Amino acid sequence: MDISEVRTHIVATADELYNAKGIQAVGMDELRAAAGVSLKKLYGEFSSKGSIVMAVLERRHDSWTEGLDQTVRQAGTPREQLLAIFDYLAEWFCQDSFRGCGFINSFAELGAISPEVAGYARKHKRSFQEYVDRLAQEAGAPAFLAPQLAILAEGAQTTAAIAGTPDAAGQARQAAEVLIDAALGPIGSTAATG
Repeated sequence: MDISEVRTHIVATADELYNAKGIQAVGMDELRAAAGVSLKKLYGEFSSKGSIVMAVLERRHDSWTEGLDQTVRQAGTPREQLLAIFDYLAEWFCQDSFRGCGFINSFAELGAISPEVAGYARKHKRSFQEYVDRLAQEAGAPAFLAPQLAILAEGAQTTAAIAGTPDAAGQARQAAEVLIDAALGPIGSTAATG
């Protein structure tokens, strides 16, 4: 493995462990063993556990952004693209590794003691809100729709994690349909399909 492969492997391993057990529960020795690298190599790639946590958050952000955007781009109309957000959530909630939003979890676990984690979690959530806002604007929706849809998506993530079922995605999608139809009206709904 070259240097970038080693670094990528360590981050992927840390992401899996942090997702399964929580960040604070995973020590550097456990990460080293799971990644199959020496402690010297681990610290050669990352100066501290905090730097690994930040690399994991960057990885999660990139994965979320790419996956969401890919699902949304496959939807046809602007209305369908807004609803595709919830289709993406439904797919994610069905994965065996789903433990809730990694940013909500990391913020809950470390936000009070790590300004870097808190800041990155806020940046990620702001990025999602801006993404939904752009989709809503493209659909011709009033400004109030995007924050409502973003809150629905956030609530679905938390509910699915706690309930341990993917049902929240479908329920949030149904609520989103009502909000979108109310915001766009019959004319907006048909305009968005043509």
